[in-house]
Amino acid sequence: MDAMGCVSPTPVRDARRFSIGSYFQDLTRLLGAPRSFFSDLPAQPGYRIPFLFLFFSALFHTGACMTYIVEHRLLMAGVILLNALVMPIAGAASAFLVLHMILGRRRTLDLLYSVYAYAAGVTLLASWIPLFSWITEPWKWILITLGLARTANLSWTRALIALAGSLLLTALFFGSLSPALLALKHALG
Repeated sequence: MDAMGCVSPTPVRDARRFSIGSYFQDLTRLLGAPRSFFSDLPAQPGYRIPFLFLFFSALFHTGACMTYIVEHRLLMAGVILLNALVMPIAGAASAFLVLHMILGRRRTLDLLYSVYAYAAGVTLLASWIPLFSWITEPWKWILITLGLARTANLSWTRALIALAGSLLLTALFFGSLSPALLALKHALG
């Protein structure tokens, strides 16, 4: 019940609708005031709006990457797009595990995914430029740490531990797939 004696509705997921205008508004806020952007994210953001933000950034990134890829363009476009969409969920899932198992913090996966998706989405717009990954990757990690501190109410130390743990777990997971992928490549080639 609120102050007037009315029953307040249960918290709902982010009720905003996604549009190209909201995409550019979120992008502008992420670039101009990331601290307030992450502070204003709802506690239960859902997956839809962060995914669509990431998807449109990934489409731009994939198209831009195609300007300098010559061979196997369709295959490479699929790999680049898939990588851009899968890595944020892998990072969020790893952070989820680190927060639950190591730090003993309970946070929802959709909250963590929204942080990773927005941070990746904004950096994808510049990371297609050769050698810019040296700038955009650390920038993405800073945004993720800021997002974890602001949205998940973690201290800076815990946010850094969650980020480092998610990077390590993701690298170990995909590194363990390497022998299988090489075997598949030799089988197909």
